[in-house]
Amino acid sequence: MTQVSMSALVAGANAGQIVSFPTDTIPALAVRPDRSELVFAAKQRRPEKSLILMGAFSASLWSFVEGTDAELEIWQHVAQKYWPGALTLVLPASGKVPRAMNPTDPTTIGVRVPNSEVAIAILSQTGPLATTSANRSGKPPLHTMEVIEAEFPDVLTLHPTELEALEPIPTGVPSTVAKWMGNGWEILRQGSVRLDG
Repeated sequence: MTQVSMSALVAGANAGQIVSFPTDTIPALAVRPDRSELVFAAKQRRPEKSLILMGAFSASLWSFVEGTDAELEIWQHVAQKYWPGALTLVLPASGKVPRAMNPTDPTTIGVRVPNSEVAIAILSQTGPLATTSANRSGKPPLHTMEVIEAEFPDVLTLHPTELEALEPIPTGVPSTVAKWMGNGWEILRQGSVRLDG
C-alpha cells in the first residue's frame, strides 16, 4: 500500500519520489522538476509532451519564466485574474527549468496554480512540482486515488482520510492551456476557463 499521510507524501516528493494528489481539475502525477524523467518513464510518455510546473502561489513560479518587464506585467495580470484556477500559461522558460521537464523544447514551460486546498497545502511545502495527468500516455485520465494506486503501485497517494473534506470538488475537466506568442495568447487546449486577456 502506498496510501500515506500528507506529511509522508510531502517527504516523499521532497526526496524525489513520484506522488499523486487531487487538483481542481484532474488528479496529478507530480515529481521534483529535476526528477521529471521519472514521470515520463512511469507514463510511457513521449518526450515532446512537456510537463506542467505547478506551484502553491504565483510568486513561486515567476523565476522559472523570463520575459520583458511589459510581458511579465501582462502575465502577472492574467495570473492575478485566473489563479488559483484551471488555466495553464505556456511561457518562455528561464534557465532555472530543468531540461528534463520539456526535453524537445526547453524554451517554454507551462505554469499553473491550482484552485485546490489539498494541492496548495502540498505544493506550499514542496515548492513547485513537475506535474501531468495521472494516466498512462494515450489513456484517459484517472480520477480516484484508488485507481491511480492500482495503475501506479509505486506512486505515493494520499490516504482516504486526508481527502474527506476535499474543497473545492475537482471538475474532472483538464485546464485551459494558453501559450504566449509574443503579442498575445494562443489557446492550445480549451478547458473550463475562457481567457479574455
